[in-house]
Amino acid sequence: MNRPTHGALHHIEIWVPDLDRTVDAFGWLLEALGYARFQSWSNGRSWRLGAVYLVFEESPALTSVHHDRRRPGLNHLAFHVEDTAAVEALATEAQRHGWRLMFGDRHPYAGGTGHDAAYLENEDGFEIELVAIP
Repeated sequence: MNRPTHGALHHIEIWVPDLDRTVDAFGWLLEALGYARFQSWSNGRSWRLGAVYLVFEESPALTSVHHDRRRPGLNHLAFHVEDTAAVEALATEAQRHGWRLMFGDRHPYAGGTGHDAAYLENEDGFEIELVAIP
């Protein structure tokens, strides 16, 4: 791993209501995108790509069991994906891991003309955007 750039993102921690469901929903996707399992403990897991890692934790301090992306806080995570074919393959596979396609009537250009992406939401209310690299 190269030395990170000053100010670069170190990690993101997301609290989730059900760790097992999250591992299924996010784990396969992160690994398909090149992330490697990084850490594991009784109520958390993380995956790393380069110097950045994502943490998912089922914290006992949670005050709600549902994430609402329309409230202040995290709206969604967006990931670069190799090309349009890879976006479509991941979006199809995602449905077997608890994700549903959002904005289906505008897919794959829900983000605008020339922005080839899939927007997906899981049963806990988290959204991901898979963006084809032009």
